[in-house]
Amino acid sequence: MPFIQVNILKGRSPEKKEKFIKEVSELASDVLDAPIESVRVMINELEPEHWGIAGESVKKRKEGSK
Repeated sequence: MPFIQVNILKGRSPEKKEKFIKEVSELASDVLDAPIESVRVMINELEPEHWGIAGESVKKRKEGSK
């Protein structure tokens, strides 16, 4: 049973997440030759202040680019 876990920043619409789940599931099913019913996808949404790049949070980086 393929289990795909993805970390993304919060802020995407429910429709985008549904599309992502559908397309990733279809791709995994095709590439891994697994029944789509066995594919699981988990989206973990992270707050921008909980994700760091080059020593600072994404929240701080976005505030600095304004």
